[in-house]
Amino acid sequence: MSAAPIPEPLVAGLTASIERTVQESDTAVAVGSGSLPVLGTPVLLAWCEAATCAAIAASLPDGATSVGTRVSVEHLSPSPVGAVLSINAGVAHVDGRLVRFTVAARQDGKLVGSGEVTRVVVDAERFLSRIPS
Repeated sequence: MSAAPIPEPLVAGLTASIERTVQESDTAVAVGSGSLPVLGTPVLLAWCEAATCAAIAASLPDGATSVGTRVSVEHLSPSPVGAVLSINAGVAHVDGRLVRFTVAARQDGKLVGSGEVTRVVVDAERFLSRIPS
């Protein structure tokens, strides 16, 4: 039986990149954030958050996760159904359990969105126990 891997230190400089293809279900009209058949801003935000989670996944101890607490993302350019986006997240600052990321989404090298996401590392079980019944 092998031991669980030791988490990497949670430090500035950790990065992750994910790729997503815009589907009909990702459009502004489909998610209720507008009337156009282009990538909806809420979906872009979710993809940015997914990249932040990927950036620190190997640094979280067993039972821990992170939760989003603050987001500032500027959606700069429309992306049609079928467009492929590369979303990058990098840890810019760590202060205890608080982790601040820079995020950028590109389509064919062109910047589609960018900004900052803040997450806090929590014990998943303890966090869920705080939900009122």
